[in-house]
Amino acid sequence: METNCIYLPYQQTGSFSTIVTDYLAQDEKLKPFYTHAPTLEGIKAAIEDRRSYITDRQLLVDQLRAQYASIDLSALQQQYLDELLLDNTFTICTAHQPNIFTGHLYFIYKILHAIKLADELRQQLPAYNFVPVYYMGSEDADLDELGHITIDGKNYKWNTAQTGAVGRMKVDKAFISLISEMEGQLLIHPYGQELVDLFKRSYTLGSSIQQCTLELVNALFASYGLLVLIPDNAALKQPFNQVVKRELLEQFSYPLVQQTCEALSQHYKVQAGGRPINLFYLIEDKRERIEKAGEEYVVVNLQKNWKEAELLQEVDEHPERFSANVILRGVFQEMILPNIAFIGGGGELAYWMELKEVFNACAVPFPVLVLRNSFMMVNEQQLQASGKLGFEIDELFASTDQLVHTLIKKHNGVKLSLEEEIDAIETVYDKVAVASSTIDGTLKEHVEALRTRHLKHLNELEKKMLRAEKRKYAAEQRQVQKLRDQLFPKNGLQERVDNFSLFYANFGKNWIEKLYKVSLALDQKFAILKL
Repeated sequence: METNCIYLPYQQTGSFSTIVTDYLAQDEKLKPFYTHAPTLEGIKAAIEDRRSYITDRQLLVDQLRAQYASIDLSALQQQYLDELLLDNTFTICTAHQPNIFTGHLYFIYKILHAIKLADELRQQLPAYNFVPVYYMGSEDADLDELGHITIDGKNYKWNTAQTGAVGRMKVDKAFISLISEMEGQLLIHPYGQELVDLFKRSYTLGSSIQQCTLELVNALFASYGLLVLIPDNAALKQPFNQVVKRELLEQFSYPLVQQTCEALSQHYKVQAGGRPINLFYLIEDKRERIEKAGEEYVVVNLQKNWKEAELLQEVDEHPERFSANVILRGVFQEMILPNIAFIGGGGELAYWMELKEVFNACAVPFPVLVLRNSFMMVNEQQLQASGKLGFEIDELFASTDQLVHTLIKKHNGVKLSLEEEIDAIETVYDKVAVASSTIDGTLKEHVEALRTRHLKHLNELEKKMLRAEKRKYAAEQRQVQKLRDQLFPKNGLQERVDNFSLFYANFGKNWIEKLYKVSLALDQKFAILKL
């Protein structure tokens, strides 16, 4: 599979929020909301911070080995597990829920970015070891989000009656039938059988989704040394008890996040800032909010209530029953991993920037925030279609209307914009306004009404001119629309809609290796990968 790749500034794509592009530009407005910049110097500073924070490395390694007890480790995974016991070893972490069959394409991109950054830092900072980790958010209970995938426009949904944390759900007959349904679409491709076999080995009847996700991700990335951490674990949660108790007793995180959100909102649109108690109670097939009602703590939907001392005892005896929401999850992650960099999408980085003061309150080092890599996959037919229409592939980020407008101008040179004429008329009305106001100040409103009416007619004329010209290019319009629908499904980025299955079915593991080779580490740009 021959490939090449071109890179664009994220801002050029028009697909990322201002807070993300400002962060990449290291805008001064955002500097109070993170600790270290996503640069090599920022990484070095994060290492120094991390060295002064004690992580229970033995606990981490013991639990990782227990998780992998039934799985053969690659030589690189074994090496990395041994290195995690050393004080000069640090993790590069990305986190994601256990979406069925990995969910959207960016699941793959995040993991490969963690691997690539760890590998490059090993070369650039040889005094340290760096280990890529995928932290599985298996306690997420949003099956509507995690329980479906799209392959080449066809949606597959897991219809199950199970509730609670998705990671704890079991593969049932409905899930197995979903794999059978996907076979028809995948087996026609060169590596389709290989992929279907991989799914059948990973997802076995009665196994938990978190275990199946571990096995699938391991099959794809074990050779790169990636370690998967499932934090839904009583032993791993034990160190987090101090934060859980403080949250229950003081509700400390909410006011800190609210204060940060207020400061951020002066420049950016901010996400929700949590709730008074940012913890769930997690038991069997339920994950429900913990709330305080008077002197008692309650979980309304489970009809549970505790006195303060009773709940604190529950924390000590059953740490696995307490689950952090988005506000405290990052603190838990950074407490149990010797982590220096967190790789996340634009939305993730935006909410992490709301959390710095929560980290400070817990005296936990805040990691370097790295925007995950983004790719658009383009095949030979799409390249040819773009070229035939006269567009470079990076021009296709414009809307369909903009592309058609450009195409028409390229083909016939007809002037379709009245911008110059409108500017000239604006100048005339400015002069008329000045002249009339010297005679009678009350004429100003009349002049403005004339201006508005005149410009409205001209704008309508401009639209009619464009519509008339577009009708001559109906075939080209359909071709532009078809191409954009392929590359921007649902008018969004490919990586936020499509699953990896079609690419793997066509190219096999070689596709993952090519992605790894063209993945960037700290030089963050949007990549267009030509297959």
